[in-house]
Amino acid sequence: MQGFKFTLALISALAALSASAQTAAPAASAPVPVPPPSAARLSPHETISLHVGARNGPLVTVTYGRPLSKKEGTTEVRKIWGALVPWGAVWRMGSDEATTLITQVPLDIGGTTVPAGAYTLCMFPDDKGATKLIINKQIGQWGIPYTPAIQANELARVDMKKETLDKQVDEFTIALVPDTASGGGVLKAFWENTLFSVPFKVKQ
Repeated sequence: MQGFKFTLALISALAALSASAQTAAPAASAPVPVPPPSAARLSPHETISLHVGARNGPLVTVTYGRPLSKKEGTTEVRKIWGALVPWGAVWRMGSDEATTLITQVPLDIGGTTVPAGAYTLCMFPDDKGATKLIINKQIGQWGIPYTPAIQANELARVDMKKETLDKQVDEFTIALVPDTASGGGVLKAFWENTLFSVPFKVKQ
């Protein structure tokens, strides 16, 4: 049932994208992401959206899985960054299905132009340099593994700002926060005691 609801949500979002598409062609033509029949979800899932530029402006939507830092069935709190999520390796930025971004208009994400369409989002956490947000044109896959064939469809890797949080975050959380100064927003990813973020706005 969860997979069915997820599919309906993504179909609705892609339909909205098609209805309001700009002159740019959609970035991806792969099927709507659904869990493989043999794969069971391990985490709750959430779809978040933000109208950019105005209250009824174009919509940016992210759908992702929300793993917990507590080990399933126990009270054990796992170490996240550098352990459960290793440094120097691609992470699916959630759990289960690959995290999906859908934008109705071209965006400027951290200085990179992202045409209207659907994308997979991943992260490349780095404890020595800048952590990267990976924007990939291939959608429809389970979140792992990140194969060379999938990597070949990358649109860009964008630097993310890293900040330390005062309070521990148990459940991985992505937020799309409005930015009144730019008329766009900020994509924020919280987990454990760390926040990663990157700004975005409508590409002019």
